[in-house]
Amino acid sequence: MKRAFYFLLIFTAVLFISGSCKQEAKKSVSTAPVTFTKEGTLSVYRAESDTLLAELDIEIAESDYETQTGLMYRESMEQNQGMLFIFPEEAYHSFYMKNTRFPLDIIYIDKDLMVTSIVTNAQPMNETGLPSENPIMYVLEVNAGLTDRWQLENGDKIVFHRLISD
Repeated sequence: MKRAFYFLLIFTAVLFISGSCKQEAKKSVSTAPVTFTKEGTLSVYRAESDTLLAELDIEIAESDYETQTGLMYRESMEQNQGMLFIFPEEAYHSFYMKNTRFPLDIIYIDKDLMVTSIVTNAQPMNETGLPSENPIMYVLEVNAGLTDRWQLENGDKIVFHRLISD
């Protein structure tokens, strides 16, 4: 009986040691790059003169998932592209750059499609909140530096059109 006990003890130890020596296979998760999907067009106008400042192709973020994810995990965006966030009602909103890999200008826009505040050169991967100064219904994200190039000001207007989906 003693012999069977020792045999069982040694057998268990060997199994334990051999099981712990196995190397775990490395798990690799590869994700497909997130690409731009044109869902509309957007024009930016000077408020006083109705002068066209810029025309963009836009991707629209409207669902909870889309507005929470935004431009995260993308490597870049073309100069003539932007992402328009549309909220169901006007309210204060705050954005941050978590998992966003390139700098952005963030334009806060009210329900009347008027620019109310601008954050320039928001830095990649920064989780600091960037709040709107007023209640807003829309946010336009574009590549950093574009709002300076356009000389965009509070009070300027946007007009956007959705593409008709099949």
